[in-house]
Amino acid sequence: MQAAQQAPEKYEAYIGIGQMSNTLESELDGLNFTIDQAKLSGNTTDVEYLQGLTEKVQSGDILTPRHYVRKYGGAARLIDDNADMADGLLFGPEYNLLDRIRYYRSVSYAQEILIGQAFKKPLPTIVTKLDLPVYFIMGQYDYMTSTKSAKTYFDQIDANKKEFLTYDQSAHYPQFEEKEKFSKWMVDSFTR
Repeated sequence: MQAAQQAPEKYEAYIGIGQMSNTLESELDGLNFTIDQAKLSGNTTDVEYLQGLTEKVQSGDILTPRHYVRKYGGAARLIDDNADMADGLLFGPEYNLLDRIRYYRSVSYAQEILIGQAFKKPLPTIVTKLDLPVYFIMGQYDYMTSTKSAKTYFDQIDANKKEFLTYDQSAHYPQFEEKEKFSKWMVDSFTR
């Protein structure tokens, strides 16, 4: 979003999928979702553990643990995101052993820095206007980057054309979980 804001002439449109917004709000949505789902499943151990994280998530010290978000369906519904990504990285011919090592070492390092920055200076305080069409595509069950928080941010953005799309069978990866629907939207929206 920051690149699109700084150089809109280089883009036809901004398409945010699994869109970051206010990280703290999004993490609290994710935590509440996992607690609610753990309660519904009767898993009191998970409920107690997750409730014990509330203060740390509220203060921005930690993210809602992603393995719990995944466990309760807030990351993917129609694909196995961990297995699919790992299979592609481990067995894809595009990557060699050094690529794989670099990837796994860098992800946690970079994510820690980027998430820390996002907690300190949320995206809605940085980008409030875009001079190009803006589309947010979110899965209804996305609790990696909450759909509710993304919608709040979307409503605040000043743009001449905006559209917020919610894919009702998806979580964080609607472009993969409902790929036919996503492909059709891309073709219908951008083929001239």
